[in-house]
Amino acid sequence: MSASPTSATRQTAVPFHFLSGPLPRYVLRRLSQAVLVLLLVIVGSFFLLKMAPGDLVDVLAGNSDMTAEQMAALRTQYGLDQPLLVQLFLYMKRLVTLDFGYSPLNAAPVLDVIMQRWPVTAILVASSVVVSMTLGALLGVVSARNAGKPIDLAISMVMLLFYATPSFVIAICFILFFSVFLGVMPIAGFATVGTQATGLAYAWDVAKHLAMPVAALCTFYIAIYGRIGRAAMLEVLKLDYVRTARAKGISERRVIYVHALRNAMLPLVTMAGLQVSALVGGAVLIETIFGLPGMGRTAFDAVFERDTNLLLGVLFISSLSVVVVNFIIDLLYMVLDPRVELT
Repeated sequence: MSASPTSATRQTAVPFHFLSGPLPRYVLRRLSQAVLVLLLVIVGSFFLLKMAPGDLVDVLAGNSDMTAEQMAALRTQYGLDQPLLVQLFLYMKRLVTLDFGYSPLNAAPVLDVIMQRWPVTAILVASSVVVSMTLGALLGVVSARNAGKPIDLAISMVMLLFYATPSFVIAICFILFFSVFLGVMPIAGFATVGTQATGLAYAWDVAKHLAMPVAALCTFYIAIYGRIGRAAMLEVLKLDYVRTARAKGISERRVIYVHALRNAMLPLVTMAGLQVSALVGGAVLIETIFGLPGMGRTAFDAVFERDTNLLLGVLFISSLSVVVVNFIIDLLYMVLDPRVELT
C-alpha cells in the first residue's frame, strides 16, 4: 500500500527556522551583550565626566571676559543647567539618531569631527595589530624550533627588552635617531603638509609618517605574541598528529607552518581582541607624541577643553569598534578551529 502524498510530504519536509540555528542565536546574544556594554559605557562615561569640576562654559569664560549673565545664558544654550538625569536622557535620545551634539572646540558637529579623525586611528591600530601579530608569531615559531639554542636565547632577550620598555620611550628614541640624527623619517603628522600626491605616492607618504608610530605602539605586543607563540608552538609540536605527520615523511617546514601553526595561532587570536582595546587607549599617547590627528589626540584635547560631547562621542565610537572587532575574532576562532562551538 503506497503512502499518500500528504504523508510523504510530511515525512520528508524539514522545517527551516532561521533563528533556531546556533549561529543566529549566537549573533543575537552577542548583539544584546554589545548593546548592554555600550549603554554602560555611555552612562558611566557621562557621570564620570559630569563629576569633574568645571564645565565647557568655565573653559570658554577663562579665555574671555564673560559676565555671570553671559555664562548662565551659555549654560542654558548647551543644556548644562538641566538636572543630570535630564541631560543624560536628552543625550541618549539624540544618540539614537547618531546625533552626538556640537563640538565648540572644533566648531563643528561631533560626528563630522569623528569621521575625520577615526580613519587615522583605525589605520594606526590595524597596522599595529597586523605587524605585532605577524612578527610575534614568526619570532615565536623560530624560537620554538630552536628551543634551548643561542638563537632562542637571543630572541628571548630581545622580546624581554621590548616588553620592559614603555612605548613613549621607544617613540622618543625613534624620533631622536631616525628624524633628528639621520633625518630619514618625518617627525610628526599623518601626511606631508600641503602634499598634492595621490595614489601610490600618497600611500607611501602616509606609510612613512606611520612607520615610527606603529613601531612604537606594537613593540610591547611583539614581545607578548612572541612568548605566547613560543609556548603554544612547543605544546602543539608534542601532539600526536604532529608526530604522525613527521612519521609520514612530511617536510619539517610543512609540519610547522601548515599543521602546527594553525592550532598555535588560537591563543594569539585571543590576545588580538585584548590588544585592540589596549591599543585604542595607547593611541592617545602615541598620537600626541607624533602629532597624528586621530581619535586619541582628539580625546586628549577634548579632556583639557572640557568638550563633553566630543569626548563622549570618541568613547562611544571607540567602544563600538572594540566590540565589533572582538565579535569578528570570535567568528575567526571557528575558522581556525572547527571544533570550537558557539555558546
